[in-house]
Amino acid sequence: MFWTLARTALVLNRRSRLEKTLPALLFFTDPERTRDIEAAAVRLPPGAAIVLRTFGAVDSEDMARRLVRIARRRGLRLLIGADASLAARVGADGVHLPERLAHLAGPLRRRHPTWIVTAAAHGLRAARRPGAQAAVVSAIFPSRSPSAGAPIGALRLARIARTARRPIYALGGVNSVTAKRLLGVKLAGLAAVEALRT
Repeated sequence: MFWTLARTALVLNRRSRLEKTLPALLFFTDPERTRDIEAAAVRLPPGAAIVLRTFGAVDSEDMARRLVRIARRRGLRLLIGADASLAARVGADGVHLPERLAHLAGPLRRRHPTWIVTAAAHGLRAARRPGAQAAVVSAIFPSRSPSAGAPIGALRLARIARTARRPIYALGGVNSVTAKRLLGVKLAGLAAVEALRT
């Protein structure tokens, strides 16, 4: 099941013919729903990215440094959620910004030109906001995330992807079964929490 999701993400990524290579698969950590982040990270295929969301945890820097080591060893990338300072300190590959901080994407990319900078988007307007290299649109399918809104479905996602003028990732209820419903959508790849955890 896990590898089916990874393969689907890779197919989508290759079909999108992105000028700048972005990871096909984003693993979003969640303190409540990801019991063992490091074990999950070790299972990711090379080229995938971990999006570490610490939500201000006391041990966030230690966790980030451990994940940097895993990422380097396994050919992964590490993005830090909502904390550019932590990303810079640990030598991460970039940041993922919640929608409320998406306006920082442009300045961060100018300051750190080698970083990958993604931003959350819950609709077309947010997906089209300039600055981020890619938008992570959610929720696509029903999700157990406490922050997930009503699912928008594959058809609305396809409309967003056609008009967003930037690469799009699908997040929210994405797993090896639902991902197949996205094969006709032009996406940079897929993003998941529970489908990639151990």
